[in-house]
Amino acid sequence: MSAGCISRNTSTAAASDMKLSAKAEYGCVALLELARADSTGQPVRIRSIAASQGIPERFLVQILLVLKSAGLVESTRGASGGYRLSREPAEITVLDVMEAVDGRSGPSRADSGAGGHPVGRALVGIWREAEAREREFLSGITLLDVLARIESPDDSTYQI
Repeated sequence: MSAGCISRNTSTAAASDMKLSAKAEYGCVALLELARADSTGQPVRIRSIAASQGIPERFLVQILLVLKSAGLVESTRGASGGYRLSREPAEITVLDVMEAVDGRSGPSRADSGAGGHPVGRALVGIWREAEAREREFLSGITLLDVLARIESPDDSTYQI
C-alpha cells in the first residue's frame, strides 16, 4: 500500500457516524499492509508500516502486540524479522481486528442508563439491535474483501 492508503479526510471514522477508535483503524490499516505482503511470505517491519501509513511507530508497536496476543499476527525476530498475518486474509474479519484492539464489549449505546423509562427501554432495544447488526456486518467483511475494495477502481470510498 502506498503512503496514506486511508486518507484522514475520508477515513472510516470521518465518513460515517460509526464510532471507530484510532487503535481499531490503525489495526485494520496495519493488517491490510500485512495482507498485501502476504503473498511474499516475508515479514513486514513496523518501521515500514508506520512510514507508509503515517502511523506513529510507538502506537503501532502497542497495537501489533495486542494483535499478536489475539492470534492475528505473528512476529519474527532478527535482521529479516517483522510481522506477518498468522491466518489467511480471507479468514480475518474487520470485527476480529476491532475486538482484538478495543475488546469484545466496548462502550455500548444500549448501556446508556435510559432503560428505567418506557421510552428509554424502547431505545435500548433499538440500540442493541443496531449493535448486533453492526457486529454481524463487520463479521462478514474479511481483509481479503477490503483489499478487493481498495483495488477496485469503482469504489471511491478507499484511496490509495
